[in-house]
Amino acid sequence: MSNRFKPKYNIKKGDTVVVIAGDDKDLTKPRKVLEVIIDKGRVVVEGVSIVTKHTKPSAANTKGGIVKKEAAINISNVQLWDAKTSAPTKVTRTRENGKLVRISKKSGEVIK
Repeated sequence: MSNRFKPKYNIKKGDTVVVIAGDDKDLTKPRKVLEVIIDKGRVVVEGVSIVTKHTKPSAANTKGGIVKKEAAINISNVQLWDAKTSAPTKVTRTRENGKLVRISKKSGEVIK
């Protein structure tokens, strides 16, 4: 990605999303966003894209071994979950009292 302009995404850490593409695609199971990597346009979602990592013993981890953890997926493969309609939704942003707020296009509710 270009370093000139920082991209703006409608997904933040702690949001509830559904995976709409890829191996873990499930449009009915909402999951939590653990991390958003803005520079690379990727998100880490709870329970999605599990990879096995082999770790050597160190001072912090004396045992070492095989660790399973979530890998980042492209931000275009997730969509925000609208709790009111219980469906994935697109997002529009508007200003209210000088502050940007995200609004669900399906229900018209403000996303917190």
